[in-house]
Amino acid sequence: MHRFGFDNTFARELPGAGVAWQPAAAPAPRLLFANAALAEELRLPPEALQGPDAAALFAGNLLPPDAEPVAQAYAGHQFGGFSPQLGDGRALLLGEVIDRNGHRRDIAFKGSGRTPFSRGGDGKAAVGPMLREVLIGEAMHALGIPTTRALAVAATGEPVMRDRVLPGAVLTRVAASHLRVGSFQFFAARGDLDTLRRLADYTIARHDPELVDAPDRYLGLLRAVAGRQARLVAQWLNVGFIHGVMNTDNMALSGETIDYGPCAFMEAYDPAAVFSSIDHGGRYAYANQPGIARWNLARFAETLLPLVVDEDDEPAVARAVAEATAVIDAFPSLLDSALLAGQRLKLGLLSAAPADTEADTALVADWLALLHAQAVDFTLAWRHLASAAEGRPEPLRDLFADRAALDAWLARWRERCARDVGPQSGERAERMRRASPAVIPRNHLVEAALAAATEGDIAPFDALLAALRDPWREAALLTPYGAPAPTEVTAGYRTFCGT
Repeated sequence: MHRFGFDNTFARELPGAGVAWQPAAAPAPRLLFANAALAEELRLPPEALQGPDAAALFAGNLLPPDAEPVAQAYAGHQFGGFSPQLGDGRALLLGEVIDRNGHRRDIAFKGSGRTPFSRGGDGKAAVGPMLREVLIGEAMHALGIPTTRALAVAATGEPVMRDRVLPGAVLTRVAASHLRVGSFQFFAARGDLDTLRRLADYTIARHDPELVDAPDRYLGLLRAVAGRQARLVAQWLNVGFIHGVMNTDNMALSGETIDYGPCAFMEAYDPAAVFSSIDHGGRYAYANQPGIARWNLARFAETLLPLVVDEDDEPAVARAVAEATAVIDAFPSLLDSALLAGQRLKLGLLSAAPADTEADTALVADWLALLHAQAVDFTLAWRHLASAAEGRPEPLRDLFADRAALDAWLARWRERCARDVGPQSGERAERMRRASPAVIPRNHLVEAALAAATEGDIAPFDALLAALRDPWREAALLTPYGAPAPTEVTAGYRTFCGT
């Protein structure tokens, strides 16, 4: 078995932050998906994905000799309730590699069997949820949204019991890191400040090395994570993505999207849209995501405060709390700025004076209100707005029952475009198309592909994956991948966590 070039700094530098463990053996491994382009980016040996041992490798039967598998420890607020110990109940960090761009990347298993953190679970995963990680992760990557990615999925040849018996699988996931808010909560809840400080210093060295020698490096880390999360959630909102389970153990400090369980892309625009089967109160609804990200950041700030000041120094504590609170309070404006910047690209606006902010925000709000009132498809509306920019409003007008309301808004939009110091109509439309995809992972197509794969037919999955990797292509609108599902399908759509 070839070496992967693992460095394993997490296992080496943070021995109290995980438990050395081995994956369970799979009885009949079979490779279902292999990401050759990502493997090349990670500088992995080509034989890893193509050789006779590839299935055994990615099922966990045969590991590279330089891997040091670790089940990571973390806690988390799950739907607002705190669990002091969660951890990798069915995952293992194999190690880290340095990619071709000089970036450190984690390579980890998901679904590789029980660990000390399994809490009574079987530690396994099914084919469908693991292939969902591939589809949504690769779609997000193609859309330019920071995300974990799938390197491989191997069927294990072993059944797993969920609501019914399903074929088992192991996902190999690549991430900038698997450090989360919950990683810090685990040690803060135990009062283990020594490990908490080492974890914070490790996180800074890995994700914000410019802060290593800064006197206020822990508050600096909070600011950096807030900035990354503001940009990430703004990108989610601008493509209609709903994460579905924004627990603190699913907020990656790297600013990547992690965990594609009960997630979905919205079709008809609805700020209250919820697709997760376990989100009964709508805590993680589409429009609630900015507020939840802020709430999670406040929990992160709480873990950092003991590192900033001695709790017995009351004046210093008050100052530190005020500084951390200022970061949390500034988060909404950070996110709003990132959101509006993306919306201006989608509107075709390339220039904006400070005085335009309020008017542009109102223009977007009224546009979204139109979509909501008439249950218009979010993706198609933005995409067809580009056609309107080059004098072809018919595809957009066909989406609306009340065209007079749309026409009134279009008049305002055209007036704003006329004041914009930017390109001519054709170039403007092309720029807009590069900001609004033609193809997203339509929920009914994802479910159909996963159902077929579960039954042994991988072809629909492969075809959908190819479409998702090229989301900007105008011609895709004329294919099934560019069309929304019938209303009766989307009305009852629910996603599940896959555990």
